[in-house]
Amino acid sequence: MILAADIGNSITTLALFEEGGELALRSTCSTDPHATGDQFAIQLFSLFQLYHVEPKQITGGIVASVVPPVTAALTQAIERLTGRPPLVVGTGIRTGLDIRSDMHAQLGADIVAYCVGAIDKYDRSPSPVIVVDFGTAITFSLLRGNVYEGCVIAPGVRVGLEALSRQAAELPHISLMRPASLLGHNTVDAMQSGVIYGNASLVDGMLQRLEEEIGCTAAIIATGCYADEVVPYCRHAIQQDPELLLKGLFLLYQKNTEPKRRS
Repeated sequence: MILAADIGNSITTLALFEEGGELALRSTCSTDPHATGDQFAIQLFSLFQLYHVEPKQITGGIVASVVPPVTAALTQAIERLTGRPPLVVGTGIRTGLDIRSDMHAQLGADIVAYCVGAIDKYDRSPSPVIVVDFGTAITFSLLRGNVYEGCVIAPGVRVGLEALSRQAAELPHISLMRPASLLGHNTVDAMQSGVIYGNASLVDGMLQRLEEEIGCTAAIIATGCYADEVVPYCRHAIQQDPELLLKGLFLLYQKNTEPKRRS
């Protein structure tokens, strides 16, 4: 099995893939920037026990992280349990992407991973592909074949909601729920409507501008932990793929280990 880990600002996702690429296990937990390698090792060991997985079954691992303080701790834990240091998505890793960026090192590991996943799964038509990732930020990444043309980064769903509650003294902290209607008849309903429909409008507006920029329609793929809340209210045809980033990590692992196996 191959262990893939995506360390996000809010959530860390762990997955186990069979050698053929089938997803065998997926688990999420809150990202703790203060956790030590031992704490991560305990969490991983408990997870393996829960799903009846022996550490010796894991033959390799790969980590994508946008939280540098957590990267070292988690990679240390993975090596301690499996006896193998995981790959870390970053400078020097083979991606197969032609990255049109001023500074390649600034491109987030999460963006690299889901772009690799999108090229493998959706690059079957002449249309460009736009990947919308609903995480701590909402990112729009444009792909033409294996060429990464660039991205747009906007505040995420939860970030906007928390900022609204924190900065406005009379607005409460609320859970993220689907609005009953567009017009709210109390403060909570009005906030939920504003967050959900507001982000859906942001996504639709940005997609329209991107398609005008490239001069044609694009295949649009949504991923990320808040996609379920927003995508149903968007007017564009958007296909959801919650495992896109994880699948991209598995493909990156293959790209960077197969030559070694053949040699």
